[in-house]
Amino acid sequence: MQTDYVSRTYAGVLGKIIGVYLGRPFEGWPYREVLSKLGEVDYYVHDRLNVPLVVTDDDISGTFTFLRALADYGYSSQLTPEQIGQTWMNYIIENRTILWWGGMGMSTEHTAFLRMKHGVMPPASGSVETNGQVVAEQIGAQIFIDGWGLIFPGDPEKAADFARRAGSVSHDGAAIHCAQIVASLVAQAFVESDFDRLLDSAIRMIPKDSLVQLLVEDVRKWHAQGLDWRSGFEMIESKYGYDKYGGNCHTVPNHAIILHALLHSAGDFQKALMIANTCGWDTDCNSGNVGCIMGVRNGLEGIESGPDWRGPIADKIYLPTADGGRCITDAVIETYNVVNTGRAMQRLEPFAPKKGARFHFELPGSVQGFAAHNSQIQNVDGHSATGKRSLSIAFGDLSGGKVARAATDCFPSPIARKMGGYELVASPTLYSGQTIRARVESDPQNSGIIVAALSIGVYSGDDLVHQIEGPERPLRQGEATELQWTLPDLGGFPIAEIGIVIRSAHSSEGIAYLDYLTWDGTPNVVFHRTEGTSWKSQWVCGLSEHATWGEPFRLVQNEGTGLLITGCREWTDYRVECSVTPHLMVTGGIAARVQGMRRYYALELVRGGGIRLVKSLDGDSILAESRFDWCLGETHSLAMEVSENRIVGFVDGAKIVEVEDTHRPLTGGGIALILSEGRMATTEVRIGPISSECS
Repeated sequence: MQTDYVSRTYAGVLGKIIGVYLGRPFEGWPYREVLSKLGEVDYYVHDRLNVPLVVTDDDISGTFTFLRALADYGYSSQLTPEQIGQTWMNYIIENRTILWWGGMGMSTEHTAFLRMKHGVMPPASGSVETNGQVVAEQIGAQIFIDGWGLIFPGDPEKAADFARRAGSVSHDGAAIHCAQIVASLVAQAFVESDFDRLLDSAIRMIPKDSLVQLLVEDVRKWHAQGLDWRSGFEMIESKYGYDKYGGNCHTVPNHAIILHALLHSAGDFQKALMIANTCGWDTDCNSGNVGCIMGVRNGLEGIESGPDWRGPIADKIYLPTADGGRCITDAVIETYNVVNTGRAMQRLEPFAPKKGARFHFELPGSVQGFAAHNSQIQNVDGHSATGKRSLSIAFGDLSGGKVARAATDCFPSPIARKMGGYELVASPTLYSGQTIRARVESDPQNSGIIVAALSIGVYSGDDLVHQIEGPERPLRQGEATELQWTLPDLGGFPIAEIGIVIRSAHSSEGIAYLDYLTWDGTPNVVFHRTEGTSWKSQWVCGLSEHATWGEPFRLVQNEGTGLLITGCREWTDYRVECSVTPHLMVTGGIAARVQGMRRYYALELVRGGGIRLVKSLDGDSILAESRFDWCLGETHSLAMEVSENRIVGFVDGAKIVEVEDTHRPLTGGGIALILSEGRMATTEVRIGPISSECS
């Protein structure tokens, strides 16, 4: 595997999100409207349209979520379309996350979701035979496909093969061919920079007599004739315009824009994005694909050769799914997820910079969502014990009680949750009871002692963020230390941000370096109703309703099974407990090691008098069950302990089921309340370490 795989992948991930954020504010505008209102789009225009820059978007969410199928199915080279479809059904919350929920026959992805929900699995769920040609050939397969190219650097054949498998979940025909070309271009861009040779490689992956093959030939011909990009677009509009193809957003016109922008870019990242966006139509989708291809081709240097694309977004990404602890993420985290997926496909060991620290700043220019307060931050060489880079925090006059602070989000702000468009659902990434660790170094040129401390921002009853600091450590010039802080009980309020504060006794300029920041350990939290709304928003709702009047957790599920989820995939061994009051239900209870809507262990009361331990993984299997008489309206205490492969269930304090799961065990995940067809109430939910008294 090539030596620059990580940095080129990072450039591809950045190119993807830059392109999406750039094109999203005017998605759907036609060419002439873009020109008249914005002119040539050569930099972010969100502020001119009064919309946020970093947003949730299906192009980003689908790209980095559906790729998880490989990890979830053991990095198998035989991964099937049906398994990728199962990945959709696990991470997507119906009518809430990732997709445009436009309805059957209106939204291709929603149509495919409904097919799978009712048992029609891929590739039939996305086929022309099932959904008709117009629905099957919309743009979605193309916009979600970049990741399958990123995991196969220099191997366009495999990229196209997996693109076909992934695309067939929801699409068919020309949509699959366009997706295969994009994935092939991404993969081959790791080793080839000439656009003609890139396209020669890509078009070998699709049928020679296909519509998309003809489209590629036409776009290349018009470029070879010496037409400028505006005249070339007029040719595309004349032969492949929206009026020639049905549906809301057909793949063919937009694929033409992608190729057109690449060919006319002269190899320049900025020009490629400008053309893709100024041409209009599905701007965030086209710009995202172009940005990824150009990012891989040109590397980080190509992105940085123009305006400051990176600074305003600070690596930030939202991935709202049923696995809510993975929503708040960044381009570095997702880069290493992609890279380690690619390495796993070649049976190589994963990369884990600085012993797997969450924030390690090892990629050039990366800030991983950190923002500065009374300071300036920058990714710099050196000042790391085990790596090559760190985050510098430069401060000036800190007199008058001011402190320098650098922090990054653990949970979305209320403003972010109201951004509009695709819904933002998330759980915090950090909880009470866990231990934060960070290494900090004082610059040798500082004029005196500085004081460093870890800091968290915590929501309170007024839904505002209040700062709490950990133990302070003084640092002399050139001295380094590791800060460590086990978080206290925060009353069930979510943690909004994590960072570091710096004080200077001399009130002079100086620099501190953050080598890494990370955390681990079992959370120790009681979740209950508090003042404000933040306590509720940390639960990802995969139910028909989570009401707040009456009991804090008044759950309703109209049909099938729903979950109310919080927590993180990194949680492994713990005890979760709560009291549940069933009012009407088929089954209901608690779940542990929850990895989405269809991957978890659950301890459930069963209608008719019973208790069972269920494993949900490609369908439900009963691991253990026992007779237990219960009645509607009465309250029972349920608890689960998960430790390595051992799962134990308790009812009203008594151990009632216990199993060892040795076949594809779920090794980590969050917690949930689970309910099938009815209503159930809970007052509070507790999670903490397993104690000998409990066991």
